[in-house]
Amino acid sequence: MESQTFLSAFILLLLVTDPLGGIPLFVAMMKKVPPARRWRMIAREVSVAFVVLLLFMVFGQKFLQVMHLSQTSLGIAGGVILFLIALRMVFPHPDGVFGDSSEGEPYIVPLAIPLLAGPSALATVLLLVSRDPERLWGWVGALALTMVVCALTLAFSEKISQVLGEQVTTAFERLMGLILTAIAVQMLLDGIRQYLASL
Repeated sequence: MESQTFLSAFILLLLVTDPLGGIPLFVAMMKKVPPARRWRMIAREVSVAFVVLLLFMVFGQKFLQVMHLSQTSLGIAGGVILFLIALRMVFPHPDGVFGDSSEGEPYIVPLAIPLLAGPSALATVLLLVSRDPERLWGWVGALALTMVVCALTLAFSEKISQVLGEQVTTAFERLMGLILTAIAVQMLLDGIRQYLASL
């Protein structure tokens, strides 16, 4: 986590947004939406998530300054949030990673927020920019690419679910949860190391 590249940032954002893990919830929600509206709905939800994350990315430093938060505290908080989300990915809950179940067509909640632009994703974009602000456009590019992958995954979620099957999808989500757990622990260790060094 000391130095991020475009690829590592993209992978990290993909892990925290976890589009594959959201397929079961999305497929269930799609049953209530007419086929003609699905592409429009996906575009709307992904766009909202992108704008929210982009705002946090662009104004993240000012937000930290206004709230008197240090990079160390953000790293530790981000690690804790990622760890909690990762645990629910490794040990699935009946209501999903975020404990959300929705009736009718989703409108911003729960698909855009918190499924795509959840606490872990918000903390991640803030952390990326706070650690390397001069590479802002690189992080924006990684975020945009992540949102494109999320949109495509959601658009073909029913086909992906049919091809992979529930067991393979669950196994893949647990694998991503395991990787995310390791990233969260590293973030916590980095934050604790920085805090101890500042004493």
